[in-house]
Amino acid sequence: MKKIAVFGKPGSGKSTLSKALALATGIQLHQLDSIVYKKNGELVDRSSFDKAHERILSSGNWIIDGFGPIDSFYQRLEAADTLVYVDLPYITSYWFVTKRLLKGLFIKPEGWPEGSSVIKGTLESYKVLQLCPKFWNDDFTARLEAMADKKSLYVIKSVSELNNFVSRKVK
Repeated sequence: MKKIAVFGKPGSGKSTLSKALALATGIQLHQLDSIVYKKNGELVDRSSFDKAHERILSSGNWIIDGFGPIDSFYQRLEAADTLVYVDLPYITSYWFVTKRLLKGLFIKPEGWPEGSSVIKGTLESYKVLQLCPKFWNDDFTARLEAMADKKSLYVIKSVSELNNFVSRKVK
């Protein structure tokens, strides 16, 4: 594990998992939201994002948590040696988004961009979750499985697997 892409639906625990992976491996964590958004919560221009993303991809090792623009997502999948797809049931993701909102009213959520509204972000997460079945589907899973002969692929399907991933997979 040197170049690790962690991805999945909103509210699936990606940021918490990525932080634990970074602590366990000593590999620098890059949360995509921190290069997608400015400190005030607005989107950065695409050129700035692309430069930052390319700089990370060309470094010796990294953990990248998130999705970002679709073409950058596929670049990341190609560049990574380890793919971690957090594919929890939708009801769990909706619950985690709601829980993040409630907790976020008091404490900034894990991996949340500085200056971004937790309420606006939650509403956006709900919208994205509604659209997810069009992308996170059997065709996508088949694409990932086709990559598994050249890289390590982990598909996390339960909260239990999510909670135990780092202790079981990082040696």
